[in-house]
Amino acid sequence: MGTPDPSRAYVAPAWPLRRTAGALARSCHPGPVVAVTAIAGALGAGVGLDALRCALLVAAVLSGQLSVGWCNDAFDARRDAAAGRRGKPVADGSVSRRTVWTAAFTAALLCVPFSLACGPLAGATHLTAVAAAWAYNLKLKATVLSWLPYAIGFGTLPAVAALTLPGRPGPTWWAVTAGALLGLAAHLGDVLPDIEDDLCHGVTGLPHRLGATTTALLLPVPLVAASAVLALGPPGPPGPWGAATLAVAAPAALAGLLFARTWRKAPLAAAAVVAAAAVTLLLVRGTAPV
Repeated sequence: MGTPDPSRAYVAPAWPLRRTAGALARSCHPGPVVAVTAIAGALGAGVGLDALRCALLVAAVLSGQLSVGWCNDAFDARRDAAAGRRGKPVADGSVSRRTVWTAAFTAALLCVPFSLACGPLAGATHLTAVAAAWAYNLKLKATVLSWLPYAIGFGTLPAVAALTLPGRPGPTWWAVTAGALLGLAAHLGDVLPDIEDDLCHGVTGLPHRLGATTTALLLPVPLVAASAVLALGPPGPPGPWGAATLAVAAPAALAGLLFARTWRKAPLAAAAVVAAAAVTLLLVRGTAPV
């Protein structure tokens, strides 16, 4: 028997980099990350940011959203596994909890210089929103204040975009108010499908205390309110975009309530229609010069 050839010695297969990257991508909550980042970019372009400042704004929001998404999945991994939720890479073992926590803290650290590069006030405003989102993940989601981080996060988006532009006096009150209302609706819609599972694991945020039925019926209300604020808040007539949004929002919300008894998902479907109209109007109205 000779000495084994080192080149033929067994080497334990390394965790495939591609698989880890894919699991991290799925773990960051890619839908909300892409949507919020795209809205931020559109708001930045609308207020007249140059290419560099718009890129910094997008980088700040993207890194912040990634940190929040990874923090959420890492912190909730045990509860997600116990609830048997599919599509949760940390819970099903596709990626380690430690790896996702590392990604979350790395993204959070990158968010700081990107945010401050947008300007001291814009940076501080955005970092406050990111901190609120982390507070939601770690504590507030199980309290009656579960809605607050969403309102802060969405409400600050128009503010950060406006404050990134040099010499800008700041965002309009109606853009911030509408953003906060859209954030409240996003919270209700995000939690609604998981209310029963969450209650079984001790999560008692505002929607859980209201119950699934009440939450579903309430969901369109802040969306209609956001539409009204965006359409009627700016000086002058609402214009064609505002009038069209109001024409869609109120009837859609009413239809969702009327059909709720015969179709359980009617309020959610109505909310989706109103949300699309409200977000479109936010991009039109919220990016107007202030």
